[in-house]
Amino acid sequence: MLGNLFDPFLQQVVVYKDRLVPSDNSPQIVRSRIYSARSNEGLPLPSVVDLSLKAAIYNGVFDIKDNADAGISHTCSTGDCSWQSLTSLAVCSKCVNITSLVEKQCTNGKCYLLSLPNGLSLSGLGGQINASTTNISSELHEIMPSVLRFSSLISKKVSDPNDVYAVECSMFYCVGKYNASVSNGIADQQMLGSWRNDSNRLDVESDIILNPPSSFTNESDQDESFRVTHIAAAAINSFMTKSFTGSGGINNGGSAFSSDIMQALYDTSNLTRRIDNLATSMSNSIRGQDDHVFDPAYGIAWTKETYVHVRWGWFAFPITLVSLASLFLAGIMLETSHRDIQVWKSSNIALLFHGRSLNLTASSDGPVSRLSAMTSRASDIKAKLLETPGGGWKLTQEGQ
Repeated sequence: MLGNLFDPFLQQVVVYKDRLVPSDNSPQIVRSRIYSARSNEGLPLPSVVDLSLKAAIYNGVFDIKDNADAGISHTCSTGDCSWQSLTSLAVCSKCVNITSLVEKQCTNGKCYLLSLPNGLSLSGLGGQINASTTNISSELHEIMPSVLRFSSLISKKVSDPNDVYAVECSMFYCVGKYNASVSNGIADQQMLGSWRNDSNRLDVESDIILNPPSSFTNESDQDESFRVTHIAAAAINSFMTKSFTGSGGINNGGSAFSSDIMQALYDTSNLTRRIDNLATSMSNSIRGQDDHVFDPAYGIAWTKETYVHVRWGWFAFPITLVSLASLFLAGIMLETSHRDIQVWKSSNIALLFHGRSLNLTASSDGPVSRLSAMTSRASDIKAKLLETPGGGWKLTQEGQ
């Protein structure tokens, strides 16, 4: 039974595994409560968007993979970190499909003029886009477009002017709640929700203030407020309005767009997702602005630990085998005890007393069966080896 300790089943019971456990390091990820555009010298930038945010806008529009979440600034020494329910000033977006509002003027079954109620139109064959900041959809009226509100009319099939879709989007400042993580050095984040203040208005003298309830921010501080200065808000709105107004097209003769942004909006396969990516890219830039007091969010850094794992299921066969062997041994012991079978295994005297060549049990005292009796009688018996006629040897009792 002791041999079962080396059984392959028992060798599978204990294995060594790795798991992630919290380390003593505190990883950081950027967050922001205040956005105020400033130059490298720390001076305000009236009517000018700072270069870092402008780069974020272009990156968000031109990112063909729509993967702005991976660009969030963070520190994680172990390569595996997590942050739960952090809040920060952000940019949010909402888009609605307004293709049903497109008006078509057709001749002989072919529609060469496509238009929206706000004046946007496409005419003739070829892939085209036209965009402006004139409002259309009533679904977005409740949202204050503190960053931008624009609509676009797009037709991509050169040979089919009937193929058209229209989208209107609103971008606005909000407070975002995120879960963020770093796995094997790759960052990712998910927005769990957002909070906005629709009473805010763009004003040349008043900042945009966001005061979400403590139930949203999970902060006990009732003064948890977020702010965009009126100078920065006006500059961003002016830049975005100019950037998202334009047109362009492509046909067999070539292509022409009023701006690179118009070309990016035309080429994307999902305009709503691209605008969401733009909002994320702008949010990351705002959160990473090194202005005022640095207020990062702290999370948990995870490190690998090797531990011993016991797989109890692998005990089943060895335990069953030992149990059955023990029952078999106990049964033999009971049976031999019941039949009064003596234990002779530990001595060769039993073979001499009960062998075929000798008849040591034949005496006046009668046969013996216990080992102690055979040992006692053996002291009075003499035997010797005699050579047989065939050249062998035979143990013979003297006196016989």
